[in-house]
Parts: sequence; C-alpha cells; structure tokens
Amino acid sequence: MKNLTLSTENDLENFIKSKKYMKVFVISGKKSYTISGASHLLKKILKKKIVKFYLKNSSYPEISELKKIVFSIKDFLPDLILAVGGGSVIDYGKIANVVQNITNLEKHIINSSFKFKKKYTQLVAIPTTAGSGAEVTSNAVIYIDKIKYSLENKLIKPDRFFLIPELVVNSSKKIKAAAGFDAIAQAVESLISKKSNYQSAYYAKKSLNISLKYYLEYLKRPNIENSTAMCLAANLAGKAINISKTTAPHAVSYPFASLYGLSHGHAVSLTIEKFLKFNYVNHNSAKCNFDLQSRYKNIFEIFKVKNILELEKLFIDMKSKANLIDDFKKLKINLNTQLDKIIDGVNLQRLRNNPVDLNKKDVKTILLGFN
Repeated sequence: MKNLTLSTENDLENFIKSKKYMKVFVISGKKSYTISGASHLLKKILKKKIVKFYLKNSSYPEISELKKIVFSIKDFLPDLILAVGGGSVIDYGKIANVVQNITNLEKHIINSSFKFKKKYTQLVAIPTTAGSGAEVTSNAVIYIDKIKYSLENKLIKPDRFFLIPELVVNSSKKIKAAAGFDAIAQAVESLISKKSNYQSAYYAKKSLNISLKYYLEYLKRPNIENSTAMCLAANLAGKAINISKTTAPHAVSYPFASLYGLSHGHAVSLTIEKFLKFNYVNHNSAKCNFDLQSRYKNIFEIFKVKNILELEKLFIDMKSKANLIDDFKKLKINLNTQLDKIIDGVNLQRLRNNPVDLNKKDVKTILLGFN
C-alpha cells in the first residue's frame, strides 16, 4: 500500500482549469465542508469562478431539500456541479442533475415513473468519507415521508470523481466507523447478491482485502496511507454494488436511518451477521446462478475464519471495536412496539437481490431474534 495514490488537490485544480468552467454550483454538508478541509481547498481552486453554495441540512437525502437544490441549480445556471461530501451529498447532486422539473416529482419517484431525459450539466463527485462508493454508482437514494426510494439510470452516475485522502482523514471517528463499515458490508453483500457476476466479485474481493487490513487502524490512528486505502476500498465496493446491488442488510437498514437517526453504515451494521447466517443456513434454497456455498467459502477465506459462526463472531467483535452499537435497547429502539413501522420501511427492491428469497414475515422473525 505504500505506493498507493489516488487524486491530489492539483489534479482537481488542473481539471477545473482545463475545462474552463466559469459558474460552479457546490453541494456539501454544513459541518463536513469545513472539517474535511474542502472549504480551504475550493476557496483556492475556485477563487476566479462564480460560485454558489448549497450546504445541506438533512442527515439523509429527503425530497423537500432535494427540491430546494433543484431550484437553486435552475436559478444559478451552472456549467459544473461539485458534490463534495458523503453519500447523501453525492446522491443529492446525482438526482438534482437529472430532474427537469419538480411537478409531481414525489408521485413519479414513488411509482417508478420518473423520466430520465438528460443531465443538466457536468457533475463531479468528491467524497469526504470513505464508505458509500456513491461516486461510481448509477443509482441514488431519496426519502419521501421517511420511506427510502431508489432511482437507477446511467445518467445518474457522476461524470467524474476525485478521491482525495486529505479530505477524508479529518472526519470524526464516528463517521469513519459507519462509512468504513458500509464499504465492508457492500462488498460482502455484493458477493452473495443474485446479480453478482465475475466482474462484481473481482471488485468486491479486492475491496475486502484492503478494508479488512486497514479499517480498524483507520479508526484508531488515521493517516494518509490508511485513509487512501479506505478510499480505494470504498470505491471498489461501489463498483461492485453498481453491478450486483446490495441485499437484505441494506434493504432493512433504511427505516433505522430514517426513523431513528442512525447513520447509514451504522444502520446496515445492525443486521449484517444475522442475514449472512440466514443465507448460509438456507443456501440450498438459494436462487442465484452461482453456488452460494462456494461463495461463502471465498468469504471465509477472505475474513480468515473457518465457518459461519466464526464469521458471525468476527462481525460482532469488529462492530464492538468500531463502537457501532447494535443493542436495540441501548439505541432506544423497541422492536415489540415499533416493528410494523420498521417493516413498512424495508426496501423491497434491495430485498429481492438477496440470494435466498425473503418476505417481510421472514424479516420480522429475524429481527425479533434480537430480543
């Protein structure tokens, strides 16, 4: 990893100069824009440009704020959009760049009747977290009434991305833990997704080999080397799920994020080992075009464990070391009284990618196993 390099500040500066952009619209997070160092970097790079900023308020991408961003873009008429932040910021940029008007926008998204015609302008993604891989995926998430919906189309994918480790290294341990875990979960889920193929498996395995080596070190003693490694791991995981999509842990994570304010990666971590175990135990019922048991053998080898019980324990230990709480009582989540609300928010689109068919009743049973 000593020779691993990604983008530099000069790469971004040279790109913007070479394309002669004049009006730049920047989407970022209020805190992350400053903490990451992006404010200092862009102040220098964009000093001769006409710039408009939108600093998001919501912790996850939601429809009312998306509309504000679309209005701001249409009013400003930029020739470049920079989405500088985590997965939510990049998702805002990806969707806003393909919305032609907001008339009946909620209805079209809910009914999957959204019309993709063209991009508004060039979109560049600059992650300030190492986790989502949103900079290389052709889908984006938006919440309507606290229910998650996905938009998928090749037009959504950013035109270019820059991975600058210096913008990632200063994020809080809490953000690093959740985002890094998301990258690990994405790669594991990609390996067992019904849509997995040779290319996605290659990206996923490569991602895991990096993240498992550097994740905990990145949390304890962050530096440019392990931040660079985690940026690359997240990017590879993003490339993997762009092909295969995610499975049950992601499908079930969304209501925990929207209803209880958990970060996305933390929400995914709540159920990862349970669904991995469920799929393994029921591998004879898998409906995929590869041998699921063989894939699990690959996963065991990558994680350096002998069986599913050791893999389950490894994930529990990893979450503990990363301080990702998975005790529902400590998180003040009462499954007995709130289960139906949680189940209603499960993303069925992602659930269908699970190698073993699941319905909401199955999810209930698995979740109640936590009690």
